[in-house]
Amino acid sequence: MSPSEAPGPSDTEPAADLTAVAPQLRALRRRASLTLEAAARAAGLSPAHLSRLETGQRQPSLPMLLALARIYGTTVSDLLGETAAERDAVVRAADTEPTAAGGWTYWPAGAPGRGMQALRVQVPYGSQGDIVRVHPGEEWLYVLGGRLRLRLGDTTQLLTRGDSAHFDSLTPHRIAAQDPDGVELLFVHTLLQSPTATLCLGPTEGVTP
Repeated sequence: MSPSEAPGPSDTEPAADLTAVAPQLRALRRRASLTLEAAARAAGLSPAHLSRLETGQRQPSLPMLLALARIYGTTVSDLLGETAAERDAVVRAADTEPTAAGGWTYWPAGAPGRGMQALRVQVPYGSQGDIVRVHPGEEWLYVLGGRLRLRLGDTTQLLTRGDSAHFDSLTPHRIAAQDPDGVELLFVHTLLQSPTATLCLGPTEGVTP
């Protein structure tokens, strides 16, 4: 048994404020499209230990909650089943500010803190080289203008205005503009807490994805 799995008071004794954790852990893992084995490996746990957490046989410690929240792309509050504050449903174009990262430009197209994050993305020609990304979650994109070269696993597709794609983010994928004028996308993903730079650039040296 590794140190991270060693039982402690929070692992073995029921806690009234953690009654919602077990079903949330399983639901969020499935939402992230992760198997029990893959999630346990990423968290430094055994599959059996994570299974016991998901069935309520053990209660997770705070470090475990923090690790699982990072892996599932969410927050500890979400793991605990806490109700989020009311959010505005409408995002006004005049209120959005662009964010640049890795040559791409992002504009928020949805409210923050939701289970899905929506962005409008401008991808210039030739940006990011041959970066291929793999991470938990799902992605949906819609081409607003230009032509997109989308690599999914061993296949490459050319998408034009009005085309869309919906795929598991654990499939190795690469997004690139086909033409010098670049491509503009509407992009939706299920990684609640993904920093824009991580989405754009993928894991950087010394940072755990």
